[in-house]
Amino acid sequence: MATKYHNLSHYDASKVPDASNMKFGIVVSEWNSDITTALLKGAYDTLMKNGAKEENIMVSYVPGAFELTFGAKALAENKKPDAIIGLGCIIRGETPHFDFISQGVTKGFVDLNMKYSIPFIYGVLTNNTMEQSVDRAGGKLGNKGDEAAITAIKMVQYALELQK
Repeated sequence: MATKYHNLSHYDASKVPDASNMKFGIVVSEWNSDITTALLKGAYDTLMKNGAKEENIMVSYVPGAFELTFGAKALAENKKPDAIIGLGCIIRGETPHFDFISQGVTKGFVDLNMKYSIPFIYGVLTNNTMEQSVDRAGGKLGNKGDEAAITAIKMVQYALELQK
C-alpha cells in the first residue's frame, strides 16, 4: 500500500508481541542525519513502548546508506541480536547515484535475510525530495522508524514460533 494512504506510525497494539525478551540491533546512516535521527527516535521509542529493554537495544552508526549492509552484518556477527533494523535516507539528486545506492542497499538487505537466520529490517527512505523524507520521519505520514520497529518485533516472534 502506498504510504500516502497509510500512516507509517499507525498499528494495532493488540497485534504486537511483547518485546521484553527480544534483543535488537539498529544501524543508522549518518548521511541526512536530521532524517535518520528522527527515524532512530521512532524505532527506539516504539521498541521501548512495546516492552523492549534499554540494555537489549544496540545502536550503531555508519557513514552512509551504502554502509548499512556492512554495519548490519557486523552487528549480527558480533552482538547476536534477534533482529536488526537498518535506518537510512537516500534522496534523489541530479545523477544516477541515487539508483545505484538504493539498489545496492536493497539487495544487501535481501542478501542478509537469505544468509542469516535473523530478520534484517529495511527502514531506508528512498524519496525524491527532502520534504517527502520529512513527511516519513515523523511528519504528516508518520515515521518509518516506528514501522521498522513493529516489523522487527513481529518478525522475531515469527522466527520464535517456527522454532517450536
